[in-house]
Amino acid sequence: MNLDTIAQAAYLVAALLFILALAGLSRHETAKTGNGFGMAGMVIALAATIALAVHRDISTLGVVLLVVAMVLGAAVGLQRARAVQMTGMPELIALLHSFVGLAAVLVGWNGYQEVEAHPGGAEAHTLEALGLGGIHSAEVFIGVFIGAVTFTGSIVAFLKLSARINSKPLMLPGKNFLNLGALVVFVALTVWFVIDPQLWLLVVVTVVALALGWHLVASIGGGDMPVVVSMLNSYSGWAAAASGFLLENNLLIVTGALVGSSGAYLSYIMCKAMNRSFISVIAGGFGLENTAAGSDVEYGEHREITVDGAADLLADASSVIITPGYGMAVAQAQHGVAELTRRLRERGVQVRFGIHPVAGRLPGHMNVLLAEAKVPYDIVLEMDEINDDFADTDVVLVIGANDTVNPAAAEDPGSPIAGMPVLRVWEARNVVVFKRSMSSGYAGVQNPLFFRDNSAMLFGDAKERVEDLLRALPTGAPARAGAAQG
Repeated sequence: MNLDTIAQAAYLVAALLFILALAGLSRHETAKTGNGFGMAGMVIALAATIALAVHRDISTLGVVLLVVAMVLGAAVGLQRARAVQMTGMPELIALLHSFVGLAAVLVGWNGYQEVEAHPGGAEAHTLEALGLGGIHSAEVFIGVFIGAVTFTGSIVAFLKLSARINSKPLMLPGKNFLNLGALVVFVALTVWFVIDPQLWLLVVVTVVALALGWHLVASIGGGDMPVVVSMLNSYSGWAAAASGFLLENNLLIVTGALVGSSGAYLSYIMCKAMNRSFISVIAGGFGLENTAAGSDVEYGEHREITVDGAADLLADASSVIITPGYGMAVAQAQHGVAELTRRLRERGVQVRFGIHPVAGRLPGHMNVLLAEAKVPYDIVLEMDEINDDFADTDVVLVIGANDTVNPAAAEDPGSPIAGMPVLRVWEARNVVVFKRSMSSGYAGVQNPLFFRDNSAMLFGDAKERVEDLLRALPTGAPARAGAAQG
């Protein structure tokens, strides 16, 4: 058995490990094992690649550069993984997607230099003899296009998520026609390039794709950013698969297809959770409609509650549901919330968590934060699992959430988020909202929950308020005369 065959077998094993990694990451209990499978698969893939490089007589300098690149990449990756806060994970992932896109662009350009730029070379003759010349040209062009869109789109997502630029959508005149026009130009140029591959065509499509990626994500509003992250994840996968075809690397094809399809499915789940179509997300502008119509709506006066008042509600409660949002992540309040959960459960209170699919700015963000704080997995429930229980709940603590608990989604057909599935927290007897101010959420939509008779606002930093609540919570056995009414 020659080394090429062994390497292909190693790639197959690595691909299977990546599939097991995805399966493991689908549940909290197996996530650590899933990560282990993924790391093992990558080690096998890198070892096989290096062995092939040596076997195919790549120069010593080439092998040295390959190893140096791996070491530098591993060092940077380890440093970023150790330093990043969970609140910074969405923008880090967006930035990593940009690397995949850039790599696909470079692989595409290299493919052009190897074949199309030298039509009289051995590679070009071999492809022409097999009747694959046009297919290779299409692979180059499509790979560069997808990679360039992913690159600049991910950069803009990183800048938005890290608050380096405004999260509001860019509203250029005819922005949707600009996007469609870019796609039409891409299709036309692809046909031209397959028929007559020329360098200037590759330059033009690269520029068009870079501009499209930038405009595509810049035009998407902040409320849709969870979908954008998963969408870019999908793009990066297809970019990797395109690179795999160019490099004749089966592992890249399989891995890229896994990432691309799973990212696309995740985007579908996110859109469904927000009652949005994928096209409407691409169109952007989520929440802008509310600027003119919603800002003048009079909801009445909100009611404030003190820490002692909130502690009294919890002391008399028999059931509590906590619904976290990105505000909890920003305040790094998850450990205090975990301690509050432990204290309440010791008092015999039934405590559960309600997690909306798009809570935070990254799918699964809240679940990871709570797992990090050692909150038991079995009391962390998804929206569909817990929504029917709010009506029988004494107290709901809304910690840093806004759009995901907005009753306007269910009750106001004119709201920009009308029809979006939300956590029905307002059905509980008492709702305590932890919030810094009365400002609207990330989607820019005001929340009438804040003005309900059974709702009270506990203003301030979420971490500090939770710590104050822990100090104010009575010790000893709770009274069970019935939950306090708001």
